Amino acid sequence: MKVLSTWLHEFLDAEVSPEVIADAFDDLGTPVEEEVRLGEGLAGIEVVRVVGLRPHPNADKIQLVDVDRGDGEALQICCGAFNMAVGDHIPLATLGTVMPGGMKIERRKLRGEWSNGMLCSARELGLNEDHEGIFILEPTTVPGTPLADALGIDPDVLWELEVNPNRPDAMSVVGLARDVAAKVGVGFVAPAPPVAAGPGEPVGWGATGSGGAAGAALSDGGAFTVDVAATDGCGRFVARVLRGLDPTATSPAWMQHRLTELGMRPISALVDISNYVMLEQGTPNHPYDMAKVAGSTLRVRWASAGEQLVTLDDVTRTFTADDLLICDGDDRAVGIAGIMGGAACEIGPETTDVLLELAWFDPTAISRSSRRLGLRSEASARFEKGCDPAALDVAADRFCQLAAEICGATTEPAQVDVRGALPDRPPVRVRTARVNALLGTDLSAARIGELLEPIGFRAEPVGDDHDVSIPTWRFDSATEIDVVEEVGRHHGYRNIANRELTEPRTGHLTDAQQQRRGVRRLLCGLGLAEALPLPFLAPGQLADAGLDPTGIELVNPLVAEESVLRTALLPGLVAAVARNHARRQLGVGLWEIGHVFLPPPPDQLLPDEREHVAVVLAGREAPAAVEVWQILADHLRLADPAVRNADLPGLHPTRGGQVTVAGEAVGIVGEIDPAVLDRHDVAERVAYLEVDLGRLYDAPRRSQAYRQISRFPASDIDLAFEVPDAVSAIAVERTLAGGDELVWSVRLFDVYRGPPVADGSRSLAFAVRLQALDRTLTDAEVAEVRTRLVALVESTHGASLRG
Repeated sequence: MKVLSTWLHEFLDAEVSPEVIADAFDDLGTPVEEEVRLGEGLAGIEVVRVVGLRPHPNADKIQLVDVDRGDGEALQICCGAFNMAVGDHIPLATLGTVMPGGMKIERRKLRGEWSNGMLCSARELGLNEDHEGIFILEPTTVPGTPLADALGIDPDVLWELEVNPNRPDAMSVVGLARDVAAKVGVGFVAPAPPVAAGPGEPVGWGATGSGGAAGAALSDGGAFTVDVAATDGCGRFVARVLRGLDPTATSPAWMQHRLTELGMRPISALVDISNYVMLEQGTPNHPYDMAKVAGSTLRVRWASAGEQLVTLDDVTRTFTADDLLICDGDDRAVGIAGIMGGAACEIGPETTDVLLELAWFDPTAISRSSRRLGLRSEASARFEKGCDPAALDVAADRFCQLAAEICGATTEPAQVDVRGALPDRPPVRVRTARVNALLGTDLSAARIGELLEPIGFRAEPVGDDHDVSIPTWRFDSATEIDVVEEVGRHHGYRNIANRELTEPRTGHLTDAQQQRRGVRRLLCGLGLAEALPLPFLAPGQLADAGLDPTGIELVNPLVAEESVLRTALLPGLVAAVARNHARRQLGVGLWEIGHVFLPPPPDQLLPDEREHVAVVLAGREAPAAVEVWQILADHLRLADPAVRNADLPGLHPTRGGQVTVAGEAVGIVGEIDPAVLDRHDVAERVAYLEVDLGRLYDAPRRSQAYRQISRFPASDIDLAFEVPDAVSAIAVERTLAGGDELVWSVRLFDVYRGPPVADGSRSLAFAVRLQALDRTLTDAEVAEVRTRLVALVESTHGASLRG
């Protein structure tokens, strides 16, 4: 929901600053999502009168417009719009003006002709989205007058609010004003337009009518009728007749401005009035062209299965028996109750007499039909939350007032008011002790009553408690807890002291358990599947995996063939890859968190049991496993994680290494030895990572680092180096990353061995991204950084740049 400060103040009896109102909205549970200052970008834009139109001598799509600023002098403007005529009053952005979009107006030539300003469309002025031509002003405006004064636009503030489903009153300017007034302690000015037709009987929750048909006589001897056949779907239906509307009338600029700012497109005078009243009062309404309504009758009934109607958006809708319809005297559907009208009775340029509908429809019925039809409108959004059945008379009076002022309409003195069944809302017993227990406050019964009265919740004292009557505009409130919420909102959640929970905790996860869960989620997030090999191995299985065959033998194994405890996770995972490979499942990615059992130290009786995490990536090379290690290290925020080349059991002699944290070895990474893969009949390369989780848990951590994101474009360069096998790729990557402050990121994307790369070396190709926080890098700066990085890698690692 959007609301303007000036509109809101029409219902407040004192001026309240925008800052105070915004804070009040936040405290009341309708937080401000966006605040926009309006009317501050129209300086330098004034009203001018068109005194001449001439074709441009050198351009077909531009004309020369002579305008009078009120001084009698003709000023030439070049303009690409052709919708104006001599005598029209239009807006001119004078020289030096800075437009709402930031463009500065300067004198310039267009195809050889001088333009001394710019004629503006409504969209260029930020008034609405119309960009079809120049904004034509009312002929009563005076040339030379500042546009803001001519349109009556004062500096304003627009708030966009988050409105929860349980706040029907917050879907109107009046409802928001009532809430703000109560919160900030000013008076609420209830809307009181002149009464245009006979008032109806008072309305309250639980009122029950018999429905049926009722009519009223018209001044010309005719009559109009309302028939509520679906009393369970329509609790109240009010109809009025307006005559003598000027079909050429247009809504005033101030109304169009307000509608546009609140997200509605101005269409025509009568439609704009309808939308304006809905936004202001929170009461949807629908005007029908009376000449198109058969029998001057509106009937509310449930639809027949398969019945159809073409709605205002020119879509044919098909209904079920659960849909509520508005029909005419021939029982032909002319609208979907509470959602959208039908095209057959649409207001048009020839409309002079209007049959106005205002009603209260069952929120559940409207919500059900809106969802089933896939048709959501501003009206349905309000009916779904529950409109105020008692506000129909005031909303009708407001509609008639605006129609008289803008369209010259005359309202017939009689109205038809048919009642159905409204839901019951009996007074709610609100216990003071319960309020304080739920909110954590120490409010007195008198203070609770003071908080409720300004928002219409009438509180009758009953001892130390209250019987609270729910106002008709709060369909959402029905129980004690609903009233407690209102007390909390207006007392202010900021005024409730924070309290530490003292309830006993029966248990919690240790730091190690939390970290283990985080690692599990991380590995699953990488698209890897968990493997669960048993910790028992067959004799010789360690040797087949390229590891030391010495393991701890069990005295009483569960299976005689599996009598050795594993010393690493590698044997089980390589066997899992082999099983998948034998079944033509290539390229599998697996992970395991499990325990390994190393021979005990001399002073220890039991095996040295440790928890490891391992990842195996079939069909991938060593850099893939290194990348997983880097992701894991970033996740745990390990201090100074690195890879140190080494010849390790079970891994490829030149494609493996130790992973370290702060210089201490914590695991291994690389590719599984081809000889191991041959023994398991695996024909694809397999990357592998295994780390001691216990050491990771105890390893030093770095603080969480954040860096500013640059809004300037980056420059990417690729660098390929011939590097000795003894130098790790991570070492080269770190050198590049720390080589210059303009290096934003470094990524290894290719490893190559073979001619023309020398034996004992390999080619490492890196993608380096350069980016500055304050500027776009020039080609010269990129070349300078590139030269510096190449020299640094060559001198540090004995590498050479490949051509």
